[in-house]
Amino acid sequence: MSRISTHVLDIARGVPARDVPVQLERREASGNWQLLMEGRTDPDGRCGEMLPENATLAAGLYRLTFDTAKYFTAQKIEGLYPTVQITFAVRDGETHFHIPLLLAQNGYTTYRGS
Repeated sequence: MSRISTHVLDIARGVPARDVPVQLERREASGNWQLLMEGRTDPDGRCGEMLPENATLAAGLYRLTFDTAKYFTAQKIEGLYPTVQITFAVRDGETHFHIPLLLAQNGYTTYRGS
């Protein structure tokens, strides 16, 4: 089963970042990005599945885009980064990616989770 998931944690406030708009795109051979799925983080800050139903995770470049401006506005915080884009490479045979985002008002970090 192919899967791409994410988890956003507001490390400045020490809570999951709920209701963050997230998009998953795949880069086409032409260089253009194709939108695969849109979602929002749940109350636990998670999007459990970003691939469309029955989609296979093909090798290539993928990009998660987080609309952090909407999240920060809802928290009445002025953030430095209005969007965060994480581009990652999927190689042949890989089937699962969990890409967490650790978010703060003036910075962020990410890693490949399990």
